Amino acid sequence: MANASAKRIAQQNETTVRTLRLGLFLPTVVSLVLRLLFRWNSLSSVKFSIAIYIAATLPALFLSSYLIKIGTTRRDPTTGTLISYGEDLGQAGVTEWCFDVIYITWACQIGSGAFGDWFWWLYMIIPVYAVFKLWTSAISPLLLGRSSSAPTADAADDKEPAASKRQEKLRKRNERGDPRVRGVPVKK
Repeated sequence: MANASAKRIAQQNETTVRTLRLGLFLPTVVSLVLRLLFRWNSLSSVKFSIAIYIAATLPALFLSSYLIKIGTTRRDPTTGTLISYGEDLGQAGVTEWCFDVIYITWACQIGSGAFGDWFWWLYMIIPVYAVFKLWTSAISPLLLGRSSSAPTADAADDKEPAASKRQEKLRKRNERGDPRVRGVPVKK
């Protein structure tokens, strides 16, 4: 069972690494083609465009190489058997945030080629989200004494967990007087 899970993670990682490698150059090519086709007169302000492009692409390059490094599977060169499947690139948390930064960078590259350099303002989503997460998880709880998670409406229901389908069936059979469940006490 564990071997099947490792193979599944390895397959997903190989697909994701292939996509990341393709994404290292494809958005740049698409951006240049769109800029040449639709906005060829915007090539006069090349210095500004290149400065923004480099400033935004460096973090994406770093994160892509990091994800490729941790997600690359290792196989035995002679037999092709799986030695290590790498880290699971589908996990939540920091890995997910790395992909968010990479995808926003790709969208900004392609969008700036199609619509103009103003599209790079979309990149501001990253620091705004980082400040929001920092505020809700660290600053606000420390300074204002608030909890990092909001209370849910189901907090009252947590005291008594819901019965499973099987327990409900047994309870109903017991109420009807079914001889199969007479000796079994059922929680309500």
